[in-house]
Amino acid sequence: MSAKTRLPVGQEAIQLKGWFNAHRFLLLRRLSQAFFLLLFLLGPWFGIWWVVGTLAGSRTFEVLPLTDPLVLAQSIVAGHLPEVTALVGAVIVLAVYALIGGRVYCSWVCPINPITDAAHWLHERLGLQKGWQPKRTTRFWILGTVLLVSAITGTVAWELINPITMLHRGLIFGMGFVWALVVAIFLFDLVVSRRGWCSHICPVGAFYSLVGTKSVLRVSAVNRVDCDDCMDCYAVCPENHVISPALKGKDGETPLILSPDCTNCGRCIDVCSVDVFAFTHRYDNRAKKTVSTAVDAATEQAA
Repeated sequence: MSAKTRLPVGQEAIQLKGWFNAHRFLLLRRLSQAFFLLLFLLGPWFGIWWVVGTLAGSRTFEVLPLTDPLVLAQSIVAGHLPEVTALVGAVIVLAVYALIGGRVYCSWVCPINPITDAAHWLHERLGLQKGWQPKRTTRFWILGTVLLVSAITGTVAWELINPITMLHRGLIFGMGFVWALVVAIFLFDLVVSRRGWCSHICPVGAFYSLVGTKSVLRVSAVNRVDCDDCMDCYAVCPENHVISPALKGKDGETPLILSPDCTNCGRCIDVCSVDVFAFTHRYDNRAKKTVSTAVDAATEQAA
């Protein structure tokens, strides 16, 4: 183990870039999550009805309809014909997340994400074991089950137990049982399965990963030749299996993180002291070349 890997995660980035620059995307994510949640609470709490509805379905300024495509899909398989506004709202949401990355919803919008992040932080602080790790395909099986149950029962099945929707309702009508659900998810990630809920269980994350399969916004290990193997990016990434293909790729192989599992959270950018990672688009395959490759290219040009 190198001296750098023994440092606390992100400590070197804080020393070299400053605390703010080593946490900027984390802070922006928290502001984004709070912003979207507050938009929906302005009406019930303060009588300011800019947005009416929930993340499942809403109308902004009485003009812009937005519909959760997963809710719409459950409604359709349940045998309910959607209204035109619901279809339009779902198309808008699908287009946005198909462009910026489906699982951006998970890291920048979902109000459950701060809860699971807090569980992971405490898990690491307490030095707990990794715990049970379901297969990553588990969430897709759960997604399929949700649609099947909706078709059989004629209901929008997941919304009956969806912690995102229940948390929203709890903040308006009183938390009550919702606290038990929130605590259950926290404890599940803390002591049962590290990062288990978002990475292995949640069907919403599974759905949005499918939506973002060909998304344009991507993280790139553009300066991967500068990597000092501190492993901080792996430590903070909620889906750290997506890093290696881009970071450890050879010259000529794409530095882009193309896996739809990537949440575009930006934490790898935050904690990297040598600025290996950056946001870019899926058509940007540029990567800083190794010294030997650069020398070879110069030699060929001179010849």
